[in-house]
Amino acid sequence: MLEKIASIEKRYDELTQLLEQNAEDYVKVAELAKERSDIEPVIQLANQYHQLLEQKSQAEQILEGSDEEMRELARAELEELVPGIEKAEKELKLLLVPKDPRDDRSVYMEIRAGAGGDEAGLFVADLLRMYMHYAETRRWTVEIVSSNETGIGGYKEVIFMVKGKGAYSRLKFESGVHRVQRIPATESSGRIHTSTVTVAVMAEVEDVEINIPEGDIEVDVFRSSGAGGQNVQKNATAVRITHKPTGLVVACQDERSQLQNRLRALAILRARLFELEEQKRQAEREEARRSQVGTGERSEKIRTYNYPQSRVTDHRINVSSFNLPGVMNGDIDLFIDELSIRDETERLSSTGSDEDED
Repeated sequence: MLEKIASIEKRYDELTQLLEQNAEDYVKVAELAKERSDIEPVIQLANQYHQLLEQKSQAEQILEGSDEEMRELARAELEELVPGIEKAEKELKLLLVPKDPRDDRSVYMEIRAGAGGDEAGLFVADLLRMYMHYAETRRWTVEIVSSNETGIGGYKEVIFMVKGKGAYSRLKFESGVHRVQRIPATESSGRIHTSTVTVAVMAEVEDVEINIPEGDIEVDVFRSSGAGGQNVQKNATAVRITHKPTGLVVACQDERSQLQNRLRALAILRARLFELEEQKRQAEREEARRSQVGTGERSEKIRTYNYPQSRVTDHRINVSSFNLPGVMNGDIDLFIDELSIRDETERLSSTGSDEDED
């Protein structure tokens, strides 16, 4: 760890010198300043860590002396220093763990009705509102990209974009199967129904990261439709893109022009393809380590929303909230914070295992 810190400190000094040398090149300065800003938290914590180690070294030297009073003071100081050093070490290790480069990006989210018919479609709408409320608390913006309404206030599927720095770092844990248990409004006998919906979270991807050859896609245009399937535009502005090699299909109809819908559909397709590649790489890493770190399998049931008991349970971390109305109003940080801690711990453990192998 000390070697990593030393290399980062060396790079920080280099960046400071380069900023002075390239003061007239505004583009270069912006690039260098961003890199230096990214590693500043490590530098600040490393400085504190070095100071603590120095104080510990001085206290240990005093312990070797003959003055009993000074030795007693040194022992007391060491008792205070050791927990601080351990805390700083833990925080530094977390900062040194490579971040997911997608964490700062905006995301596309896709919610689809699963088992449960109309009730599942209504829960899609409920989750959409939940994520919109959550985005509002983080000062992110939400744009509906594509939707297929059921006509009774629900959706067969809805795709939306959450724009804001760090959106992926928080929302990536929402991918998976969400289960709801409640009495549907249309249920006359009062029986509790269980329905499911699937949520997919995909980081926004730049054109240069995923190149899609024109020959790999098939583009169809059609007229946009509203609830119940009726056409709401005379002109064919909606676009459906099929990716031939994978069979992935993306349709967009909420933009005003065919060009806008095509560009948005391509953006979503790139995000899906990038996600597939990430899952493939992750599976290969897991196979090599023979571990279950961060599988992110979408087939897994990740959370249950039990309305009769006002309970929401995240099965991955075995954490429950008994404030279901609050959760549905966007109060989901209880789960996301715990999932983030678990993710950091597993990545830290994984990094430690890699270093041991080296």
